[in-house]
Formats: sequence, C-alpha cells, structure tokens
Amino acid sequence: MSYQPIIPQTGYSGWKFLNRTLVQQKQAFDKAPDFKRDIDYFKANIGKIDSAEQLVSDHRLLTVALGAFGLEADIKAKAFIKKVLADGTLKTTALATRLSDKRYLEMSKTFGFGDFAVPSTKISDFGEKITTLYKERQFEVAIGNQDGNLRLAMSLPRDLGAIAKKSSSEATKWFTIMGNLPLRQVFQTAFNLPSSFASIDLDKQLETLQAKAESTFGSSDVSQFTDPEKIDKLVKLFLLRSDLATATAQTSRGSTVLGMLQEGQSQLNTLLGR
Repeated sequence: MSYQPIIPQTGYSGWKFLNRTLVQQKQAFDKAPDFKRDIDYFKANIGKIDSAEQLVSDHRLLTVALGAFGLEADIKAKAFIKKVLADGTLKTTALATRLSDKRYLEMSKTFGFGDFAVPSTKISDFGEKITTLYKERQFEVAIGNQDGNLRLAMSLPRDLGAIAKKSSSEATKWFTIMGNLPLRQVFQTAFNLPSSFASIDLDKQLETLQAKAESTFGSSDVSQFTDPEKIDKLVKLFLLRSDLATATAQTSRGSTVLGMLQEGQSQLNTLLGR
C-alpha cells in the first residue's frame, strides 16, 4: 500500500502541520514500494522511446509522464495525448498551442517529439528530470485526496512562480493564470471573488484581478510572486478564506463554529493590515 500523508487538520492549521513535517513525509512517500517501482521502470525505459505513439502505447510510462504535469486524469485519452505530443509546439497549428490549459504545452515542449529530430527522451538525465516532477506532483495528489485546498497551496510556488518568471507582459501572465483552473481558484478565493466571476468579460476580469493584487500586495504585477513572502501571503489568504467559507456554511453547528469564524476573520484582518 502507498504511504498516505498525515494531515490531522484541514485548511490553514493543516498547512502549518504539513510544513513542519514535509521533509519526513515526502521521504516516506517516495520510498513506498509500488511508487518506487514505477519510478525505476520509467528511468530504465524512457530512453528507448522515439515517438509519441510509443509513449502512449506503454501505460506505465504514460502514467508517469502525465503525472509529472498534473495530467494523470487524462490517462485514457490516448489519441488526444498522442496528438498533443506529436504536434510539438513550434507550429502555430500545433494542438498544444491552441489549448487553454498550458500544462499540455509544457509537456509537449518538454518531450520534444514534434519539435526536434531527436526527442528529449534521448537525453541522459531526462528520466531523472521527469520522475522528480512526478514524485513532487504525486505527493500533492496524495495530499489533495485528503484536502484539495492544501494540494493547491503546495503547487503555488512552482506553478505561479514559473509564470511570474516569464518575460511576457503582465497582462499575458494574468491571462495565463485565468486559463489555469487551479491558479484561478486560488486567486478567486484569496480575493473573495464569487464563482460567477469567471463568466464576466475577460478584460474586466483582468482589471479586477490587477486591482485586487494592487490593494492586497502593493503591486498589480504577477512578477512579484517570484518573492517567497508574497507566495506565502497568498497561500495564507487562500486557506483562511477557504476556512472561513467552510465555517460560514456550517454555522448551524453552533458556538464552536462561531469561534472558528471569529478566529479566521481576526487572522485575515491581521494579514490584510486592518
């Protein structure tokens, strides 16, 4: 049986516990026999793969490949994945360039089947690179099985940090965030925006997100999230807002929930300098 991460509490309290025990829990997770077998198999066999067709034909290799980019739910969509990988990313007609979810673009670019005569699978350290990503993401999946919000929080430094470092315009960075469902959820929750926010005009969404970022973090630029302290503040806002929403929905449980509401609101006020 795979190691199941230990999270005695949900939300922000769970986040603080997870951070205190993260190194030990990751080490235990990586050593789980069935998980290690998949890692070893990928490292031993990925160098033999020359095409997208060969990759999707090997279920074990494809499981790790998709899992490394958080796309494990698409394991049955083999024809679609094959097209994404085979098209590459250099042509404007390539499927990956036309999908709103940019994880497919990153995966296709990383494997290089449609972009180069010799794919990246032939690079000596490619197996190590992909399995490192796989281990990181699968630990997040295991966390998410217990608390989905903690999974989103764990992925922020990597996913938001990567967008923040790009040389594209700030507007383009925000649009990339808007097209990434997990990141969109984090910002909408942290900024206390309603679920209907996603249905309004895109330019209005951009304007709102920039204004909220300016008032909360002192800047409307996505590039500020290369700063770990800004990421940490965003995580706290997201989890505290999530906790508060959950507690609000459970007010019928009485005084205990009322205490949670008051404590959560107090922490939010402190975080926002109120």
